[in-house]
Amino acid sequence: MFTGLIEEIGVIKSIRSIGGGKKITVEANKILDDLKIDDSVALNGACQTVVAINGNQFDVEAVEETLIKTTLSGFISGKKINLERAAKLGDRLGGHLVQGHVDTVGTVSSIEKLSTGVLIWISFDRQFDKYMVNTGSICIDGVSLTSARVESSRFMVSIIPHTFKMTTLSMLSPGDKVNLEFDIIGKYIDKMISIKQNEESISFWDNYKDQPEF
Repeated sequence: MFTGLIEEIGVIKSIRSIGGGKKITVEANKILDDLKIDDSVALNGACQTVVAINGNQFDVEAVEETLIKTTLSGFISGKKINLERAAKLGDRLGGHLVQGHVDTVGTVSSIEKLSTGVLIWISFDRQFDKYMVNTGSICIDGVSLTSARVESSRFMVSIIPHTFKMTTLSMLSPGDKVNLEFDIIGKYIDKMISIKQNEESISFWDNYKDQPEF
């Protein structure tokens, strides 16, 4: 579990193919203070397991499913990425509950720099519209943010200067792909409602077919 508060920006040092997956080596500083093999680290919002540590670098192994669902498939050497270690029980939850399970990849539509903040519009597959609400939580490349405006198949976030400076959001351009994770609470509520509606539908037809014919 993560909070969406980026601890530092790391750099991809190398990428090697391992079957259908990739072994990714990341250079970092701050998060290596207490990082251990088997620990979880979010790379641009995608939860990965540390499999090796060497000096100021660590390795993760991204499997086929991860490469299909996230932007990790497009990582190249030299790319800068957002890093966050898994949260500890008892820590302050400054962002929101983030699993590191990317739901889909979105596309940056536009970026508008204002006198203070920055407005970023992101488009995504409309099947996820139901998880987006105005002033709701959204995780973009591992960064916990609040949706400022929501329209069909797209939304806008307003970035404060500190967040813009301390994350890779400042490196985005229109057309870039980003990892999106929607609020887990909304996904569970949607699942429960779907199950309830399905049960009610089945119950209705069971009762209907048992009625006598006239």
